[in-house]
Amino acid sequence: MSTQKTILRALAGETLPTPPIWMMRQAGRYLPEYKATRAQAGDFLSLCYNPELAAEVTLQPIRRYGFDAAILFADILLLPQALGADLWFVTGEGPRLSTITSAEELDVLKPVTAIHDTLSPIYETVKILSRELPDETTLIGFAGAPWTVATYMVAGKGTPDQGPAHALKDANKDVFEALLDRITEGTIDYLSEQIKAGAEVVKLFDSWAGSLQGSDFLNYSVKPMAQIVAALKAKHPTTPIIAFPRGAGEKYVGLHAAIGADCIALDDGVTVHWAAEKVQVNGCVQGNLKSSHMVTGGDDLVSETRRIVDALSNGPHIFNLGHGITPDADPENVQLMIDTVRGN
Repeated sequence: MSTQKTILRALAGETLPTPPIWMMRQAGRYLPEYKATRAQAGDFLSLCYNPELAAEVTLQPIRRYGFDAAILFADILLLPQALGADLWFVTGEGPRLSTITSAEELDVLKPVTAIHDTLSPIYETVKILSRELPDETTLIGFAGAPWTVATYMVAGKGTPDQGPAHALKDANKDVFEALLDRITEGTIDYLSEQIKAGAEVVKLFDSWAGSLQGSDFLNYSVKPMAQIVAALKAKHPTTPIIAFPRGAGEKYVGLHAAIGADCIALDDGVTVHWAAEKVQVNGCVQGNLKSSHMVTGGDDLVSETRRIVDALSNGPHIFNLGHGITPDADPENVQLMIDTVRGN
């Protein structure tokens, strides 16, 4: 066990003296070297679909910081594009997609078997990374969870309250659930191909899970993720899976078993001591540091980092943020966080 990568040891349930560390969106806009590579690519989607450049930006934070894991540089909306949705990015505003709000629009989507033509550059990026990452660094693949991906496909963009998806769910459940099923099936195939290409861990990002209330949380966040996990475990039984139902709050309790995930990622909306008592008792946890600390730094960053490490020191723990690092973060604060976690 001692020779295995630290992330994999934590995911297997081992309590380590120093938690392994990586950071959501660690390859990205806060780094000057990323901005230079993005300019070389021309635009965001061109960067995602250029295996050499996508691998380069994935490797940049590993070279700079020595994180214990690298997460594939891609985007959760590449799967909708592979399914046939139009996808483009508006500078300063974010992604835009053609919408799916009716049976007719749903019928236009491609079958899941056709997604790999579009996504093959992503698998090539994974292959490059599996060759070029340091031996001690774990490679994480990922996809958006079905509910979150559906919210973008229904609205055609990100929304503050995911209102369009909720409206479709309530007004035309058959179309909504058929869309969710198509995304779920596609996600299984997409992540399976990432694993075949060399991803050692995969993560499901349900960024908008917190907007689901009552039985909808179970039906449209937990169950689709559980279906994906079960299918992947059947195909790749040794590959650990991290689930991130952001905004789950008290519903984080019991999600290891409900989803079948090896690790539950925590946002910053729950207290770390509550998480240790209620969630970590069931398995590995990840996250919880507010990403704003990467902007403000200083003593507050150090003390909060230490508090999280101490609170979760009695069980399996991967240190991470409660959400992705923001473009206005100071790269020096990332180093300060890492040094604090590692006791340097």
